[in-house]
Amino acid sequence: MPLACLTDFQAFARERLPKSTWDFIEGGADDSFTRDDNMAAFKRIRLRPRYLKNVVNVDTRTTIQGEEITAPICISPTGFHCLVWPDGEMSTARAAQAAGVCYITSTFATCALEDIAATAPRGLRWFQLYVHPDRQLSKQLVQRVESLGFKALVITVDVPKLGNRRHDIRNQLDLKLNLLLKDLHSLKERTSIPYFQMSPIDSSICWNDLSWLQSITRLPIILKGILTKEDAELAVKHNVHGIIVSNHGGRQLDGVLASIDALAEVVAAVKGKMEVYLDGGIRTGNDVLKALALGAKCVFLGRPILWGLAYKGEDGVKELLNIIKNEFHTSMALTGCQSVAEINQDMIQFSRL
Repeated sequence: MPLACLTDFQAFARERLPKSTWDFIEGGADDSFTRDDNMAAFKRIRLRPRYLKNVVNVDTRTTIQGEEITAPICISPTGFHCLVWPDGEMSTARAAQAAGVCYITSTFATCALEDIAATAPRGLRWFQLYVHPDRQLSKQLVQRVESLGFKALVITVDVPKLGNRRHDIRNQLDLKLNLLLKDLHSLKERTSIPYFQMSPIDSSICWNDLSWLQSITRLPIILKGILTKEDAELAVKHNVHGIIVSNHGGRQLDGVLASIDALAEVVAAVKGKMEVYLDGGIRTGNDVLKALALGAKCVFLGRPILWGLAYKGEDGVKELLNIIKNEFHTSMALTGCQSVAEINQDMIQFSRL
């Protein structure tokens, strides 16, 4: 039976993957309230369609940071893709290139960055950075991704400490034992990334450190994990190029706002001075449309990409992306939008339920 929606891929992956791997992917922090609310919040938003509009030629294309993508649906940074498919991030990169969307590669990638870049040379790639306590290592990594053709640097801001993930504690999960890493040498000695993956994240990084990052790269800097107007205003003040509104899939601080509920506040705070994106809870084309109506330039998918990868590797991710892109095309047509630019806040209302 063919898979018809993103949750079909979820059901397949749950059956296929070992329990500890599934729990690692799906688990949230503490009670997983925020993880679940990310999806529930979209269901509290209703659509207000407009009819008798010409939608013969619906165009889903848009741009992010000046680069064209086929639809405002891209791939969030998630780590350890080799847990679910043998060639991991290389399959993900090829699928993103084929789909014409952006793939944010994680610091915790299980394939060498050189291999990811080589396997999808025409793909639009950004790189997600966890800043290492050894700033020289971070500088080397930033320069390396820039030389490999990555087009933006995404700084994850919501992990000064790892969230309390109960499933992983119960499963005694140790990624060092679960991954067959080819190389455990440091960046100083070799070009592969695994040493960096197993290293601590710098919990001292603060707003003033952004100027150091800006001094070592020409890449635009995007902050991932902003949820409040106060931090959005500071992002503007510090001249970053974009924000991904995100609560880390509910894996960090439980009890924060669902990403979609925080979006409008952040969009209003930046006053059009930078692009704002969203991840967390996107499962349908309607969800994509709702996020864009609230001001997101683009959405990013996290867990669903791993479901697609578990299904059929590169082909599974391509199939999943094709399904949600087609759903979004349908959502646009059924709400009367010919282009992404026509999507606006008048198309939605919040339910009283």
